[in-house]
Amino acid sequence: MIKMKKFSIAIHGGAGTILKKDMTKELESAYLDGLREALLSGYTVLENGGTSLLAVETAVSNLENNILFNAGRGSVFSHNGLHEMDAAIMNGKTLDAGAVAGVTNIANPIKLAMLVMQNSEHVLLSGQGANDFATEQGFSFEQNEYFFSQLRYDQWQVLLGSDNYALDHSNPVNEIKDGKKFGTVGAVAYDQFGNVAASTSTGGMTNKKYGRIGDSPLIGCGTYANNKTCAISCTGHGEPFIKAVAAYDVSCLMEYKGMSLQQAMNEVVHVKLVKLQGEGGMIGVDSHGDTAMIFNSAGMYRASKSSDSKMEIAVYK
Repeated sequence: MIKMKKFSIAIHGGAGTILKKDMTKELESAYLDGLREALLSGYTVLENGGTSLLAVETAVSNLENNILFNAGRGSVFSHNGLHEMDAAIMNGKTLDAGAVAGVTNIANPIKLAMLVMQNSEHVLLSGQGANDFATEQGFSFEQNEYFFSQLRYDQWQVLLGSDNYALDHSNPVNEIKDGKKFGTVGAVAYDQFGNVAASTSTGGMTNKKYGRIGDSPLIGCGTYANNKTCAISCTGHGEPFIKAVAAYDVSCLMEYKGMSLQQAMNEVVHVKLVKLQGEGGMIGVDSHGDTAMIFNSAGMYRASKSSDSKMEIAVYK
């Protein structure tokens, strides 16, 4: 009997001020179900001999389709009332990567990022150019109503008419004042062929202006994968993650300092990012298929499953 090689996947659905006291049982159950469904969609790809790249695209697409998460359907409103979305995907075997920023009316930005990687000579396309590329690739566009979420709309209304912005959050009034939830989604995976991959997708900040872009679509900041070391997907306040080159820094600490995945992620999340007032977290998988999910905020929607370990789904610290 041929022994199947190890494979594993981890996903996140955002981090921040996520407290049990603020959560209804029904909403908590909906989030856990959403995480479970997305995790298993990617895990099934790996179980059936699929690549880590396909697994992370599948899992993130699933999260983009879930209105609870700030990515794809259910993305937050920007200052101009649109849903401007970012996504990135990276192949650890080849270091090929694709990303899009500020795209509109695209149901699954992660699928467009994949096509940028596969069918263009570029890594990152933005705004109207990215939408034009989507048209060339035969993408179908959704109407604005598809992305509408009453919660996101209410959050936007609180900020409308001001120059303030807010990271994704669960209570539109209290959490703008008191706390934050960073609603980026992401996945990392290790397949039976020994390859890692990472993907990240987000609707960004509520009421964001000037075409603001966070860390999610920036290779090395919010998303990174390299077979030598690890695959990382981040979630949090994007600006500090960009300054820290957070995802790549984990890989660097492993490659040049010989740290384990857990050690490197702890160093970046609990030391480097904290010095930059960077709140949030990240998920990772290393070149042995071991996963880690680390955050410095009150909570992070997260889940993982490996062929040699039980499924883990969690929200709070």
